[in-house]
Amino acid sequence: MSVSIGVFDLFTVGIGPSSSHTVGPMRAAADFVSRIDADLATRVQVDLYGSLAATGRGHGTLTAVLLGLEGLQPDEVLPAQVEERTAAIRDERRVRVGGTGGVPLCEDDVILHPLTILPGHTNGLRLKAWDAAGELLDDAVYYSTGGGFIVRDGEQAEAISSTPVPFPFETAAELLAHCERQGVSMAEIQRRNERASRSDDEITGGILHLADVMADSVASGAAREGMLPGGLRVPRRAPAWQDRLQRDDPRGDDPAFWQEWVNFVALAVNEENASGGRIVTAPTNGAAGIIPAVLHYATHYAARGRSREEIVVPYLLTAAAVGVLYKARASISGAEVGCQGEVGSASSMAAAGLAEVLGGTPRQVENAAEIAMEHNLGLTCDPIGGLVQIPCIERNAIAAAKAINAAKMALWGDGTHRVSLDEVIVTMRETGRDMSSKYKETALGGLAVSVVEC
Repeated sequence: MSVSIGVFDLFTVGIGPSSSHTVGPMRAAADFVSRIDADLATRVQVDLYGSLAATGRGHGTLTAVLLGLEGLQPDEVLPAQVEERTAAIRDERRVRVGGTGGVPLCEDDVILHPLTILPGHTNGLRLKAWDAAGELLDDAVYYSTGGGFIVRDGEQAEAISSTPVPFPFETAAELLAHCERQGVSMAEIQRRNERASRSDDEITGGILHLADVMADSVASGAAREGMLPGGLRVPRRAPAWQDRLQRDDPRGDDPAFWQEWVNFVALAVNEENASGGRIVTAPTNGAAGIIPAVLHYATHYAARGRSREEIVVPYLLTAAAVGVLYKARASISGAEVGCQGEVGSASSMAAAGLAEVLGGTPRQVENAAEIAMEHNLGLTCDPIGGLVQIPCIERNAIAAAKAINAAKMALWGDGTHRVSLDEVIVTMRETGRDMSSKYKETALGGLAVSVVEC
């Protein structure tokens, strides 16, 4: 028996625009204040390093850390609370550490070190707190490793359960071996591991709740009009897309419009994310639209006639099983391996989930995941203006279509293929290591510098 990453580690509710730059730093700051006597704190210092410093303003990192210091958690805070507290901190130039007394601190006081990379990860932050006598209450370094996962220097990753599971795996070969020995699907292996810490009802209920939040993010993204925040003046497209689709395909089930609906879902989720709205990290915020978009395809075109639960639960369990492989053997952090780690991983996870729902064998499911990632290899993370908007939003729609095609291609085969999923994951990891740092969420290369901001 060994520990394993679970579906509720990879899929968590949070706020936009970035899991590694918003959700993770907020969790880190909240964890920091939970370990000190907040009533004694009279001074706090925040230092951001590497990618967190380079694109922190555009990704909401500075605000996220301050809100975390107030004890707010990304899976509980609502966008209205974020706006209220952000405005108060800006006006008062004080942070309510741990939700208690105010300490002088605002975004202008956060110290940025974009060219300094701490040894643990490119997304590093250091937090210090002192009491009135000048005594140090705590001094800690945290790393935001992608998907909202955090590590306090010297400790295990915060989001990973310590509960032993019956079918541990870190490679696709190990996962397939479990499936073949037990005669079950990847979804069932993942469910049996989840049972180590939750009942079946809790697993099913939790997964359906995640799907509800995904649906809510689509509705919210489609209801907001105008320009996205941040200064690039990117127009929101989801409302107009929804109006046109409801006019041209009022029942929402005409196969001629499947790709337009998939595009719409991806755009709506990622525009909501770019607005700082509430979404599900899947497995990251920057890639949050892919899995909901492919799920829309599954429920409306691929598996009609089945109940919502019969589609959603195996889909997300399978996607999580594949996500475990990327988290364990490579990375889901754009700042570490480029966007292949975010959009590529999400596309691979979605392809696997769809293949599962369509009745694929474990080897066909593994093949679907491999095809999707193979054709996202080398994808850079080069957000214009450091904002999760261009090319991130459209990239989700394109990757969702890739996932659907990958699943269809895999199901037309028997699961036999030349390149294994394990090999493509290792290749993604090595490609990320070789990739210049300017293409890894620093806004120092690629589109981020080739396009003149308007």
